[in-house]
Amino acid sequence: MTTEASAAETNDFASLDLAEPLQRGIAKAGFAAPTPVQAAVIPAALEGRDLMAAAATGSGKTAAFLLPVMQRLLESPAPRAGTRALVLVPTRELAYQVLDHFHAVGSYTRLTAAAIVGGDPRNHQVNALRRNPEILIATPGRIREHLETGEADLTDLAFLVLDEADRMLDMGLVEDVLAIIDQAPATRQSMLFSATLHRRGVPEMAQHLLREPLSITLDHHRNAHPDIDHQVILGDDAAHKARLLHRLLSEADYDRALVFTNTRAGAEQAAARLADLDIRCAVLHGELDQRERKRVMGLFRDGSVAVLVASDVAARGLDVPGVELVVNLDVPRSGDDYLHRSGRTGRAGRRGLTMSLVSAPEWNRMEGIGRYLGLELESRVLPGLEARFQGAPRRRKPAKKTAAGRKHHATAAKPKGKAAAKPKLRERDRKNIGKRRQPSAKAVPGQGVEAGFEPPKRRP
Repeated sequence: MTTEASAAETNDFASLDLAEPLQRGIAKAGFAAPTPVQAAVIPAALEGRDLMAAAATGSGKTAAFLLPVMQRLLESPAPRAGTRALVLVPTRELAYQVLDHFHAVGSYTRLTAAAIVGGDPRNHQVNALRRNPEILIATPGRIREHLETGEADLTDLAFLVLDEADRMLDMGLVEDVLAIIDQAPATRQSMLFSATLHRRGVPEMAQHLLREPLSITLDHHRNAHPDIDHQVILGDDAAHKARLLHRLLSEADYDRALVFTNTRAGAEQAAARLADLDIRCAVLHGELDQRERKRVMGLFRDGSVAVLVASDVAARGLDVPGVELVVNLDVPRSGDDYLHRSGRTGRAGRRGLTMSLVSAPEWNRMEGIGRYLGLELESRVLPGLEARFQGAPRRRKPAKKTAAGRKHHATAAKPKGKAAAKPKLRERDRKNIGKRRQPSAKAVPGQGVEAGFEPPKRRP
């Protein structure tokens, strides 16, 4: 059974009945008032309900599930228990983002948390697991490895959260997720969060995870973020796009900018071109080891570099204050990817801008994304860098049938006052003009005109 819920009218966190240490942490983190998803989710989660929630990216989903879990852990301390809450996320970046949120709002509590992700040294993770943190934030593959070796134990688990469930499906993590769910106690409280719950496979995963869940949908997954403007600039080829990108990053007003490509190689090439043009930038993609990723993100967060060139690995879970510009050097592969890329800006009530550089082969994909998300795409031209490509030509009107059943095009009308064109004659037909045609052997006498000719008349 699934029921629906909408956002409650909540103006401040004090009305959410959270513990005083959490309230102090919320104030220190600078959270003024609950976002709509937090106002809808936190009261229901505090009641112990299983939840399936969908909301736009950047809407505050992380605090929406962390705060009620932390509140319930504070209400029922169990110092000798093992891990009591597990948050599964698809990527390492998102895991550390959730851990940062925990430290921000939980600084006045004695709760502990650890991130268990692929790419980090196993011995460090084993040491962290031995300290029995109340909350584990993990990627499915790595925590499953620790469960199979007995280094992790879910016997005392009371809360299980799946964040970005659709992304887990995209990355082929379903088998790991289901294996983890099977090892968790049946009496747990479970929550499933994602910006897009419509993706095929998510309802099946929810059915395996949740019991009589409360479904909370605040924004349709196709609704673009209201605080983001969307622009399109036409480009001819990779070299032309590189010049457009350099102009944009040189003249635009921003604190931080994110440039997205579809491939790792594309990110490396774009960063190299920008560096050659004296634009200080960093590059982030899936082939970097965890130490290098942390170094790159540290440079971007502290403002040492204002431009980060990334593949889609950074599109989810990356929450860096001050990102005011997102540039799609390559048009995303899908509308959902566009939604998550653009969602890196326009966060926390601030205005953002997403620009897409579109070449001729990408035109139809960009048009489809615009229709899918209902975007108002503003066309923009950079003076001196106009593209030869000016968009797809207008389609001709479909052919219409005449009364005789023949097709003709609406724009191909016959000129008035001219006689109809005579049919062309083949050379062999010209040679036979005036000659009598003999009946074929198959002609049947007495049947009149046969096979297109008239039999000769007898002389009287």
